[in-house]
Amino acid sequence: MAAASGASDRLDRRALNRATLARQLLLDRVELPVTETVGRLGGLNAQDVEPPYLTLWARLAGFERDALTRALEDRAVVRGALLRGTQHLVTADDYLAWRPLLQPVMDRFGRGALGRAGIDREALAAAARRHLDGRRLTRRELARLLAQDWPGHPPGELAWSVQYLLPLVHPPPSGVWGRGGPVPLVLAEAWLGRPLAAGSPEGMILRHLAAFGPASVADIQAWSGLTRLREPVERLGRALRPFRDEGGRQLYDLPDAPRPDPGVASPVRFLPPFDNLLLAHADRGRVMTDEVRRRICVGAVVEPTVLVDGRVAAVWRQVRDGDRAVVEVEPLGRLAGPDRDAVANEGLRLLRFAATDAAGHDLRVG
Repeated sequence: MAAASGASDRLDRRALNRATLARQLLLDRVELPVTETVGRLGGLNAQDVEPPYLTLWARLAGFERDALTRALEDRAVVRGALLRGTQHLVTADDYLAWRPLLQPVMDRFGRGALGRAGIDREALAAAARRHLDGRRLTRRELARLLAQDWPGHPPGELAWSVQYLLPLVHPPPSGVWGRGGPVPLVLAEAWLGRPLAAGSPEGMILRHLAAFGPASVADIQAWSGLTRLREPVERLGRALRPFRDEGGRQLYDLPDAPRPDPGVASPVRFLPPFDNLLLAHADRGRVMTDEVRRRICVGAVVEPTVLVDGRVAAVWRQVRDGDRAVVEVEPLGRLAGPDRDAVANEGLRLLRFAATDAAGHDLRVG
Protein backbone atom coordinates (compact mmCIF):
# COMPACT_ATOMS: atom_id res chain seq x y z
CA MET A 1 0.00 0.00 0.00
CA ALA A 2 1.13 3.49 -0.72
CA ALA A 3 1.99 5.87 2.09
CA ALA A 4 -0.93 8.13 2.96
CA SER A 5 0.96 11.36 2.48
CA GLY A 6 3.98 10.55 0.36
CA ALA A 7 7.16 11.82 1.94
CA SER A 8 5.27 14.07 4.34
CA ASP A 9 5.30 13.32 8.05
CA ARG A 10 1.89 14.97 8.54
CA LEU A 11 -1.31 12.90 8.39
CA ASP A 12 -4.76 14.45 8.19
CA ARG A 13 -7.84 12.82 9.69
CA ARG A 14 -8.81 11.02 6.52
CA ALA A 15 -5.34 9.48 6.23
CA LEU A 16 -5.52 8.38 9.86
CA ASN A 17 -9.01 7.01 9.26
CA ARG A 18 -7.94 4.85 6.34
CA ALA A 19 -4.82 3.60 8.13
CA THR A 20 -6.82 2.45 11.15
CA LEU A 21 -9.61 0.94 9.04
CA ALA A 22 -7.05 -1.06 7.09
CA ARG A 23 -5.57 -2.52 10.28
CA GLN A 24 -9.01 -3.20 11.68
CA LEU A 25 -9.89 -5.14 8.49
CA LEU A 26 -12.74 -2.75 7.70
CA LEU A 27 -11.75 -1.75 4.17
CA ASP A 28 -12.21 -5.28 2.82
CA ARG A 29 -13.50 -8.45 4.40
CA VAL A 30 -10.65 -10.95 4.52
CA GLU A 31 -10.24 -14.69 4.95
CA LEU A 32 -8.31 -15.37 8.15
CA PRO A 33 -8.57 -17.90 11.00
CA VAL A 34 -10.54 -16.60 13.97
CA THR A 35 -7.73 -16.81 16.51
CA GLU A 36 -5.30 -14.97 14.23
CA THR A 37 -7.93 -12.29 13.63
CA VAL A 38 -8.57 -11.76 17.33
CA GLY A 39 -4.85 -11.21 17.81
CA ARG A 40 -4.52 -8.86 14.85
CA LEU A 41 -7.43 -6.75 16.05
CA GLY A 42 -5.88 -6.28 19.51
CA GLY A 43 -8.66 -8.23 21.21
CA LEU A 44 -12.43 -7.82 21.08
CA ASN A 45 -14.56 -5.94 23.58
CA ALA A 46 -16.77 -8.61 25.16
CA GLN A 47 -18.94 -6.98 27.79
CA ASP A 48 -21.88 -8.80 26.18
CA VAL A 49 -22.00 -12.14 24.38
CA GLU A 50 -22.94 -11.16 20.83
CA PRO A 51 -20.60 -8.20 20.07
CA PRO A 52 -17.44 -10.30 19.48
CA TYR A 53 -19.32 -12.37 16.91
CA LEU A 54 -20.59 -9.22 15.20
CA THR A 55 -17.10 -7.70 15.29
CA LEU A 56 -15.73 -10.68 13.38
CA TRP A 57 -18.70 -10.79 10.99
CA ALA A 58 -17.98 -7.18 9.98
CA ARG A 59 -14.37 -8.07 9.12
CA LEU A 60 -14.15 -11.67 7.90
CA ALA A 61 -15.44 -13.12 4.64
CA GLY A 62 -17.74 -16.08 5.22
CA PHE A 63 -17.52 -15.87 9.01
CA GLU A 64 -19.73 -18.38 10.84
CA ARG A 65 -20.62 -18.22 14.51
CA ASP A 66 -19.39 -21.75 15.17
CA ALA A 67 -15.84 -20.68 14.30
CA LEU A 68 -15.60 -18.38 17.32
CA THR A 69 -17.46 -20.81 19.54
CA ARG A 70 -14.91 -23.53 18.69
CA ALA A 71 -12.03 -21.16 19.46
CA LEU A 72 -13.53 -20.51 22.89
CA GLU A 73 -14.13 -24.20 23.56
CA ASP A 74 -10.63 -25.12 22.34
CA ARG A 75 -9.18 -22.48 24.73
CA ALA A 76 -7.44 -20.69 21.85
CA VAL A 77 -9.24 -17.50 22.91
CA VAL A 78 -10.47 -16.57 26.37
CA ARG A 79 -12.82 -14.03 27.92
CA GLY A 80 -12.01 -12.03 31.05
CA ALA A 81 -11.35 -8.60 32.56
CA LEU A 82 -8.37 -7.05 30.80
CA LEU A 83 -7.94 -3.80 28.84
CA ARG A 84 -9.27 -0.81 30.76
CA GLY A 85 -10.50 -3.29 33.38
CA THR A 86 -13.37 -4.35 31.10
CA GLN A 87 -14.34 -7.71 29.66
CA HIS A 88 -12.36 -8.60 26.55
CA LEU A 89 -11.90 -11.63 24.38
CA VAL A 90 -8.25 -12.19 23.47
CA THR A 91 -5.97 -14.99 22.38
CA ALA A 92 -4.68 -17.28 25.11
CA ASP A 93 -1.13 -16.05 24.49
CA ASP A 94 -2.17 -12.42 24.81
CA TYR A 95 -4.07 -13.04 28.03
CA LEU A 96 -1.09 -14.71 29.67
CA ALA A 97 1.24 -11.86 28.62
CA TRP A 98 -1.11 -8.92 29.16
CA ARG A 99 -2.90 -9.81 32.38
CA PRO A 100 0.12 -9.35 34.72
CA LEU A 101 1.21 -6.26 32.79
CA LEU A 102 -2.25 -4.74 33.34
CA GLN A 103 -2.34 -5.41 37.10
CA PRO A 104 -1.91 -1.67 37.89
CA VAL A 105 -5.11 -1.05 35.90
CA MET A 106 -6.90 -3.78 37.85
CA ASP A 107 -5.64 -2.32 41.12
CA ARG A 108 -7.24 1.04 40.32
CA PHE A 109 -10.61 -0.58 39.77
CA GLY A 110 -10.44 -2.95 42.73
CA ARG A 111 -8.96 -0.61 45.32
CA GLY A 112 -11.88 1.74 45.95
CA ALA A 113 -14.71 -0.35 47.40
CA LEU A 114 -12.44 -2.78 49.24
CA GLY A 115 -10.40 0.02 50.79
CA ARG A 116 -13.48 1.83 52.04
CA ALA A 117 -14.70 -1.39 53.65
CA GLY A 118 -11.34 -2.07 55.29
CA ILE A 119 -10.89 -5.42 53.53
CA ASP A 120 -7.36 -6.66 53.07
CA ARG A 121 -6.96 -7.23 49.34
CA GLU A 122 -4.24 -9.85 49.72
CA ALA A 123 -6.36 -11.82 52.18
CA LEU A 124 -9.36 -11.69 49.83
CA ALA A 125 -7.24 -12.81 46.89
CA ALA A 126 -5.80 -15.72 48.91
CA ALA A 127 -9.27 -16.82 50.05
CA ALA A 128 -10.66 -16.65 46.53
CA ARG A 129 -7.71 -18.59 45.13
CA ARG A 130 -8.23 -21.27 47.76
CA HIS A 131 -11.92 -21.60 46.88
CA LEU A 132 -11.21 -21.70 43.14
CA ASP A 133 -8.29 -24.12 43.31
CA GLY A 134 -9.21 -26.99 40.99
CA ARG A 135 -12.82 -25.78 40.71
CA ARG A 136 -15.12 -23.81 38.46
CA LEU A 137 -17.51 -21.59 40.43
CA THR A 138 -20.19 -19.15 39.42
CA ARG A 139 -19.89 -15.65 40.80
CA ARG A 140 -22.82 -16.36 43.13
CA GLU A 141 -21.20 -19.55 44.44
CA LEU A 142 -17.93 -17.74 45.09
CA ALA A 143 -19.82 -14.93 46.80
CA ARG A 144 -21.44 -17.36 49.25
CA LEU A 145 -18.06 -18.85 50.15
CA LEU A 146 -16.38 -15.47 50.62
CA ALA A 147 -19.27 -14.24 52.77
CA GLN A 148 -18.31 -16.84 55.37
CA ASP A 149 -14.95 -15.08 55.83
CA TRP A 150 -16.32 -11.51 55.61
CA PRO A 151 -19.79 -11.60 57.15
CA GLY A 152 -21.66 -8.35 56.92
CA HIS A 153 -20.02 -7.28 53.65
CA PRO A 154 -22.11 -7.54 50.45
CA PRO A 155 -21.18 -10.97 49.04
CA GLY A 156 -21.65 -9.88 45.43
CA GLU A 157 -19.18 -7.04 45.86
CA LEU A 158 -16.60 -9.43 47.25
CA ALA A 159 -16.94 -11.83 44.34
CA TRP A 160 -16.95 -9.04 41.76
CA SER A 161 -13.74 -7.56 43.19
CA VAL A 162 -11.89 -10.85 42.81
CA GLN A 163 -11.61 -10.41 39.02
CA TYR A 164 -9.32 -7.45 39.67
CA LEU A 165 -7.20 -9.36 42.18
CA LEU A 166 -6.72 -12.67 40.37
CA PRO A 167 -6.30 -13.71 36.73
CA LEU A 168 -9.74 -15.17 36.09
CA VAL A 169 -11.40 -16.17 32.84
CA HIS A 170 -14.98 -17.09 32.01
CA PRO A 171 -14.99 -20.44 30.19
CA PRO A 172 -17.82 -21.61 27.93
CA PRO A 173 -20.75 -21.50 27.95
CA SER A 174 -19.96 -17.94 29.00
CA GLY A 175 -19.41 -15.82 25.90
CA VAL A 176 -21.05 -18.32 23.53
CA TRP A 177 -23.79 -17.04 21.22
CA GLY A 178 -27.21 -18.32 22.24
CA ARG A 179 -26.10 -19.92 25.50
CA GLY A 180 -26.85 -17.97 28.64
CA GLY A 181 -26.80 -18.79 32.33
CA PRO A 182 -24.62 -17.88 35.31
CA VAL A 183 -21.09 -16.67 34.55
CA PRO A 184 -18.47 -19.28 35.54
CA LEU A 185 -15.10 -18.30 37.00
CA VAL A 186 -11.86 -20.28 36.74
CA LEU A 187 -8.22 -19.46 37.37
CA ALA A 188 -6.59 -18.62 34.04
CA GLU A 189 -3.48 -20.75 34.60
CA ALA A 190 -5.64 -23.79 35.33
CA TRP A 191 -7.87 -23.25 32.30
CA LEU A 192 -5.00 -22.66 29.89
CA GLY A 193 -2.55 -25.12 31.45
CA ARG A 194 0.25 -22.54 31.39
CA PRO A 195 1.57 -19.89 33.79
CA LEU A 196 1.29 -16.18 33.27
CA ALA A 197 4.34 -14.67 31.54
CA ALA A 198 4.30 -10.88 31.75
CA GLY A 199 4.96 -9.04 28.53
CA SER A 200 6.57 -5.62 28.28
CA PRO A 201 5.05 -2.15 27.88
CA GLU A 202 6.99 -1.87 24.63
CA GLY A 203 5.29 -5.02 23.38
CA MET A 204 1.83 -3.64 24.13
CA ILE A 205 2.71 -0.37 22.39
CA LEU A 206 3.72 -2.23 19.25
CA ARG A 207 0.51 -4.27 19.33
CA HIS A 208 -1.63 -1.15 19.64
CA LEU A 209 0.10 0.49 16.71
CA ALA A 210 -0.28 -2.66 14.60
CA ALA A 211 -4.02 -2.75 15.29
CA PHE A 212 -4.95 0.94 15.60
CA GLY A 213 -2.03 3.15 14.56
CA PRO A 214 -0.76 5.70 13.87
CA ALA A 215 -1.34 6.84 17.44
CA SER A 216 -0.20 9.15 20.22
CA VAL A 217 0.97 8.14 23.68
CA ALA A 218 -2.43 9.28 24.99
CA ASP A 219 -4.18 7.01 22.47
CA ILE A 220 -2.21 3.95 23.59
CA GLN A 221 -2.94 4.76 27.23
CA ALA A 222 -6.66 5.20 26.53
CA TRP A 223 -6.82 1.78 24.86
CA SER A 224 -4.88 -0.14 27.48
CA GLY A 225 -5.68 1.75 30.67
CA LEU A 226 -1.95 1.92 31.45
CA THR A 227 -0.26 5.20 32.30
CA ARG A 228 3.31 6.57 31.98
CA LEU A 229 3.90 5.06 28.55
CA ARG A 230 5.89 7.97 27.14
CA GLU A 231 9.20 6.55 28.35
CA PRO A 232 8.71 3.08 26.79
CA VAL A 233 7.57 4.76 23.56
CA GLU A 234 10.78 6.78 23.55
CA ARG A 235 12.84 3.66 24.31
CA LEU A 236 11.52 2.10 21.10
CA GLY A 237 13.33 4.88 19.27
CA ARG A 238 14.07 4.01 15.65
CA ALA A 239 11.68 1.05 15.78
CA LEU A 240 8.89 3.64 15.35
CA ARG A 241 8.24 6.17 12.61
CA PRO A 242 7.12 9.61 13.87
CA PHE A 243 4.24 11.56 12.35
CA ARG A 244 2.18 14.64 13.16
CA ASP A 245 -1.57 14.97 12.83
CA GLU A 246 -3.17 18.03 11.27
CA GLY A 247 -3.18 19.73 14.68
CA GLY A 248 0.54 19.12 15.19
CA ARG A 249 0.09 16.34 17.75
CA GLN A 250 2.94 13.81 17.93
CA LEU A 251 2.03 10.38 16.56
CA TYR A 252 3.99 7.15 16.22
CA ASP A 253 3.65 4.17 13.94
CA LEU A 254 5.32 0.99 12.75
CA PRO A 255 7.48 1.86 9.75
CA ASP A 256 6.02 -0.77 7.43
CA ALA A 257 2.39 -0.73 8.66
CA PRO A 258 -0.33 -0.11 6.04
CA ARG A 259 -1.15 3.55 5.42
CA PRO A 260 -3.46 3.48 2.38
CA ASP A 261 -4.08 6.38 0.08
CA PRO A 262 -6.73 8.57 1.75
CA GLY A 263 -8.84 8.33 -1.38
CA VAL A 264 -9.38 4.57 -1.13
CA ALA A 265 -13.05 3.60 -0.81
CA SER A 266 -14.46 2.48 2.54
CA PRO A 267 -17.61 0.34 2.46
CA VAL A 268 -20.57 0.59 4.81
CA ARG A 269 -20.05 -1.47 7.96
CA PHE A 270 -22.34 -2.21 10.92
CA LEU A 271 -20.37 -2.32 14.19
CA PRO A 272 -21.62 -3.76 17.50
CA PRO A 273 -21.80 -1.81 20.74
CA PHE A 274 -18.38 -1.13 22.30
CA ASP A 275 -16.48 -1.95 19.11
CA ASN A 276 -12.81 -1.31 19.82
CA LEU A 277 -12.49 0.91 16.75
CA LEU A 278 -14.44 3.52 18.74
CA LEU A 279 -12.54 3.05 22.01
CA ALA A 280 -8.89 2.68 21.01
CA HIS A 281 -7.93 6.37 20.90
CA ALA A 282 -8.10 9.33 23.25
CA ASP A 283 -8.74 11.49 20.18
CA ARG A 284 -11.53 9.77 18.26
CA GLY A 285 -11.68 12.41 15.55
CA ARG A 286 -10.44 9.94 12.93
CA VAL A 287 -13.79 8.11 13.07
CA MET A 288 -16.33 10.62 14.44
CA THR A 289 -16.94 14.25 15.30
CA ASP A 290 -17.19 15.44 18.90
CA GLU A 291 -20.93 15.92 18.39
CA VAL A 292 -21.36 12.33 17.24
CA ARG A 293 -19.19 11.09 20.10
CA ARG A 294 -21.51 12.77 22.61
CA ARG A 295 -24.44 11.07 20.92
CA ILE A 296 -23.08 7.51 20.90
CA CYS A 297 -20.83 7.47 24.00
CA VAL A 298 -23.23 8.13 26.86
CA GLY A 299 -21.89 7.31 30.32
CA ALA A 300 -20.64 3.74 30.24
CA VAL A 301 -22.60 2.94 27.04
CA VAL A 302 -21.22 2.93 23.50
CA GLU A 303 -24.00 2.49 20.95
CA PRO A 304 -23.89 0.11 17.96
CA THR A 305 -22.92 2.20 14.97
CA VAL A 306 -22.89 2.31 11.17
CA LEU A 307 -19.79 3.45 9.30
CA VAL A 308 -20.34 5.32 6.04
CA ASP A 309 -17.17 6.30 4.19
CA GLY A 310 -15.25 5.14 7.23
CA ARG A 311 -16.92 7.43 9.78
CA VAL A 312 -19.77 6.98 12.24
CA ALA A 313 -22.91 8.09 10.40
CA ALA A 314 -25.76 6.28 12.20
CA VAL A 315 -26.74 4.10 15.13
CA TRP A 316 -28.72 0.90 14.82
CA ARG A 317 -30.59 -1.67 16.84
CA GLN A 318 -32.17 -5.04 16.14
CA VAL A 319 -35.81 -5.57 17.19
CA ARG A 320 -38.56 -8.10 16.58
CA ASP A 321 -41.83 -7.37 14.83
CA GLY A 322 -43.79 -10.53 15.38
CA ASP A 323 -41.80 -13.32 13.78
CA ARG A 324 -39.74 -10.92 11.66
CA ALA A 325 -36.36 -9.44 12.60
CA VAL A 326 -35.89 -5.73 11.94
CA VAL A 327 -32.83 -3.51 11.93
CA GLU A 328 -33.73 0.09 12.76
CA VAL A 329 -31.15 2.64 11.59
CA GLU A 330 -31.12 6.19 12.93
CA PRO A 331 -28.89 8.45 10.81
CA LEU A 332 -26.88 11.09 12.67
CA GLY A 333 -26.94 13.36 9.62
CA ARG A 334 -28.08 13.30 6.04
CA LEU A 335 -27.52 10.06 4.11
CA ALA A 336 -27.31 10.44 0.34
CA GLY A 337 -29.34 8.04 -1.80
CA PRO A 338 -26.48 5.65 -2.68
CA ASP A 339 -25.39 5.58 0.96
CA ARG A 340 -28.93 4.74 2.09
CA ASP A 341 -29.02 1.87 -0.38
CA ALA A 342 -25.64 0.58 0.83
CA VAL A 343 -26.80 0.84 4.47
CA ALA A 344 -29.97 -1.09 3.61
CA ASN A 345 -28.05 -3.86 1.85
CA GLU A 346 -25.53 -4.25 4.67
CA GLY A 347 -28.27 -4.14 7.32
CA LEU A 348 -30.16 -6.97 5.67
CA ARG A 349 -26.91 -8.90 5.39
CA LEU A 350 -26.45 -8.41 9.14
CA LEU A 351 -29.90 -9.88 9.82
CA ARG A 352 -29.17 -12.91 7.68
CA PHE A 353 -26.21 -13.55 9.98
CA ALA A 354 -27.66 -12.57 13.36
CA ALA A 355 -31.35 -13.52 13.06
CA THR A 356 -31.37 -16.88 11.33
CA ASP A 357 -34.43 -17.97 13.32
CA ALA A 358 -36.64 -15.14 12.03
CA ALA A 359 -39.34 -15.78 9.43
CA GLY A 360 -38.24 -12.66 7.55
CA HIS A 361 -35.95 -9.64 7.67
CA ASP A 362 -36.75 -5.93 7.35
CA LEU A 363 -34.81 -2.70 7.62
CA ARG A 364 -36.09 0.73 8.58
CA VAL A 365 -34.04 3.89 8.07
CA GLY A 366 -35.24 6.84 10.12
